[in-house]
Amino acid sequence: MRVHYDGEGDFLEISIGEPTQCYAEEIGPGVFLRKDEKTGEVKSIGILGFKQRSKDTQDIEVKLPVRLSMTLS
Repeated sequence: MRVHYDGEGDFLEISIGEPTQCYAEEIGPGVFLRKDEKTGEVKSIGILGFKQRSKDTQDIEVKLPVRLSMTLS
């Protein structure tokens, strides 16, 4: 999992897995899902205006529409 924040563009992106050819789908105002072109698997979520959206709260909650499986060793 990778998290990248572009302060100048106020854009947060959370990526899962290796990068692949994707298409983007806007699922809400300024909220984008990137999905693998072949499998339809969600590869990342991007939030435009992230800092502005979180301005009035100390806690930031982002609900991701993906399942995440982790193995602890």
